[in-house]
Amino acid sequence: MEATDKVFAGPVPQIYEQLLVPVIFQPYAEDLAARIATARPARILEIAAGTGALTRAMVTHLDGVSIVATDLNPAMLDLAAARFAGNDRVVCQHADALELPFPDESFDVVACQFGAMFFPDKPKGYAEARRVLKPGGRFLFNVWDTVERNDFTAVMLDVLAELFPADPPRFLARTPHGYHDVAMIELDVMAGGFPLPAIERVEKRSRAQTALDVATGLCQGTPTRGEIEARGAPGLAAATEAVAEALERRFGSGPIEGALSAFVVSAER
Repeated sequence: MEATDKVFAGPVPQIYEQLLVPVIFQPYAEDLAARIATARPARILEIAAGTGALTRAMVTHLDGVSIVATDLNPAMLDLAAARFAGNDRVVCQHADALELPFPDESFDVVACQFGAMFFPDKPKGYAEARRVLKPGGRFLFNVWDTVERNDFTAVMLDVLAELFPADPPRFLARTPHGYHDVAMIELDVMAGGFPLPAIERVEKRSRAQTALDVATGLCQGTPTRGEIEARGAPGLAAATEAVAEALERRFGSGPIEGALSAFVVSAER
């Protein structure tokens, strides 16, 4: 992972929230919230909450639960905090997943929606999750499967490889889709002090109103934006349009639909 992979700033958080959350994150937020509900938690810690997709799903599906939603990136968390202003069930707090500012055995569930891939030291992050869990508490998180199993991202990366053959932007392949080896995930989770976790591949469908919405979200609502801008010609707008055209050729004009695939990991303290 490169240092720029964590930079969600400028217009990125708003585009991420408006165009990527409903298309690729919401289906898995609903899935993870339903799994969390089976644990009947009273107090939940969410790590790497981003703009709050999972937070919103948990508020909807879990009655009376108290949620502390944390993220390392203030620009992302500010969007979540604005949405939950006045909601006494949700507290948004800036925090580093590798150094959680909470006492031992504070939560019934620790949850993380597509954030573990960004941990620079994954066993340490998992150990921190275990530390703040009560005995018998559950740690649930999801990570993306390979690029090839996620249609829209695969098309986008193919186009960028053609536009920038000498040095294609690789943020999405390198980090969000770079942590999909089940054996490695198992070893990392156990290195964090948990027993062997349960890991399940979960496939969903991604639906968007237009190919341009998807292209804009992927090219401009992630750190890929900075990678494209740093490479100069043909520029961000032209690259976004090229991705949109490729998506239309593959999936048609108007509303489009593609495959999504991720892994859901569950471990008990």
